[in-house]
Amino acid sequence: MPTTAPPSPYALPDEDVERGKRALVRDAAWASLTGALQGGVIMVGFALALGAGPLVLGLLASIPFIGQLSQLVGVAVVERVRVRRRVAVTALGIARVAILVLALIPFLPARLQVWTLVAMQLLIAVPSSIAGCAMNSWTHQLVPRHSLGSFFSRKLFWATLIGCLGSLAAGFYVDRTPWGEGASAYAILFVVAAAAGFVSIWYVVHTPEPLMPPAVTHGFLSRMLPPFRDHGFRRLLVLMGAWNFTSNLAMPFLAVFLMQRLGYTLGTVTTLWVTSQLANALTVYLWGRLSDRFTNKAVLSGALPLFFLCLFSLIFMSSPLLAEVRLPVLFAVHLLMGIAAGGVSLATANLGLKLAPHEQGTAYLASVSLVGALAGGLAPTVGGALAEWVASVELSVLVHWVTAQAADDFTVLTFGHWEMLFALSALLGLYVMHAMSRIVETGPAAERAIIQEFVLEGLRSVNQLSSISGLTAIVSAVGRLADRRRSLRAFVVFTGRDASPRS
Repeated sequence: MPTTAPPSPYALPDEDVERGKRALVRDAAWASLTGALQGGVIMVGFALALGAGPLVLGLLASIPFIGQLSQLVGVAVVERVRVRRRVAVTALGIARVAILVLALIPFLPARLQVWTLVAMQLLIAVPSSIAGCAMNSWTHQLVPRHSLGSFFSRKLFWATLIGCLGSLAAGFYVDRTPWGEGASAYAILFVVAAAAGFVSIWYVVHTPEPLMPPAVTHGFLSRMLPPFRDHGFRRLLVLMGAWNFTSNLAMPFLAVFLMQRLGYTLGTVTTLWVTSQLANALTVYLWGRLSDRFTNKAVLSGALPLFFLCLFSLIFMSSPLLAEVRLPVLFAVHLLMGIAAGGVSLATANLGLKLAPHEQGTAYLASVSLVGALAGGLAPTVGGALAEWVASVELSVLVHWVTAQAADDFTVLTFGHWEMLFALSALLGLYVMHAMSRIVETGPAAERAIIQEFVLEGLRSVNQLSSISGLTAIVSAVGRLADRRRSLRAFVVFTGRDASPRS
């Protein structure tokens, strides 16, 4: 007589799984609204209203990468506590309270405002990353593999929709609000963001949690050394470090450039951000088809030059010659850079999976995240320091026109400190393309659906200050990689991952 296997002590009944999936989708939507109302371009506008200079803006852009490094702490905390709900709720609660403190900053003495903002951003980013580590492990154990595709697609849809609508509404609210001026206009946004964040915590609290499997302990350092000794994989690490440093040297300041230098309102800048976000997400599938037909280096050979050409074009945006068509050109640039950033993120993620030995995949992919986070975190601070150093420098290109009746001078192009930063970043892009050319791509192509899922999660895992989407897609959470490696082969359809920042 056949016997049925006893139920796993680490699995939940089907009705609890379905209830948990519904709760996690709602959590993603509310968390995405939280991020939209207090992060990204909105945070740039708030920092500028407080009088933040380039160096402080660079520090703010570096903080999300510092948060990614705290995933290492998250792994240790989760393994020690072994109740992921407790870790996630506590960490998210701290982050939500910090968002509430943001609403008080406009009413503090002026000398305290900027550095309180920096401190609160740290208090948002670090606990949010630790909570993300707990939530990732929890989600992948809760949701059955056969339904991961539909589950993540539903989360992606609602989180992206709510995030984009929230960003647009926040931008236009600040432009037209009758309540408060300058930095005080942002206070109500932060209160609403915190309220949405507490609603997301409510759904986390009501998500069933299975027991964690027994921990498998290995020496962390001993596992992390092989990727750096592997000559072929080390070339990929060089590429990832160069790409993350170069792209984040200037791009976190694009929103600042658009508002300060070109004079656009926050509503216009958030609209540009949404354009980039949608272009990035909608073209990942097409980049995947190209990587399947050709190679990932072929995708990089197209995406990298496109990205850096668009970056270089930004130095001409203040030219009087573009006055009549500047905004349509900026929309086109954001569209193309969003597309290019998506291609770079997909191809580099694919290369990481292909070049990493299967039995050591977690450590190899963790090394990619660590290098990316370190380089991406250093770059905005360096960029901000450089911009502050040359803030008073300006280079103008004049045309002297002389006729028999008169002589006139026309300013064709003006280089300020932001344009210089864009030019330097574009110039460093040449080294990024050189580093790409040195990679030897071997092995079978990874499944397209796997990489799309991997990239779409990373697109919003870091809450950037740039108005270009997807620059930090490859810097995915270090603490998520062990679960990711086990779940990668489960996908056979195009899927999306959690699009909500856990802030």
